[in-house]
Amino acid sequence: MTDPVALLKTSKTIAVVGCSATPGKDAHEIPKLMLSHGYDIIPVNPSAPEIFGRKAYKTLAEVPVPIDIVDVFRPSAEAPEVARQAVAVGAKALWLQLGITSDEARRIAHDAGLAYVEDRCLKVEYRRMRH
Repeated sequence: MTDPVALLKTSKTIAVVGCSATPGKDAHEIPKLMLSHGYDIIPVNPSAPEIFGRKAYKTLAEVPVPIDIVDVFRPSAEAPEVARQAVAVGAKALWLQLGITSDEARRIAHDAGLAYVEDRCLKVEYRRMRH
């Protein structure tokens, strides 16, 4: 597994698969926090036209800019498909949020040369980086 703090230090653009439009949910609050700390957060959510006043994309394939990290707020069972999509769009890293693990997603990311983090929270790792 890639060092999450080192990854955050070298990344700017984070596409958040499963980003929520609902305040109070981790999948909303954590990306919002990262946005407030200067990261370029790109919401990926097929049922929301925009989140945080930013255009939300239905799929990773629709994101028009290079992606450093694909951050996943979806069930573990969906992680392999997100990993395949991350590879297809040329993302540099795949990050599965706290509580999300997948041997298959890890293998897909590793085989494609992506940095990989699983079962870690962006917010927690960002705070570790700041101290």
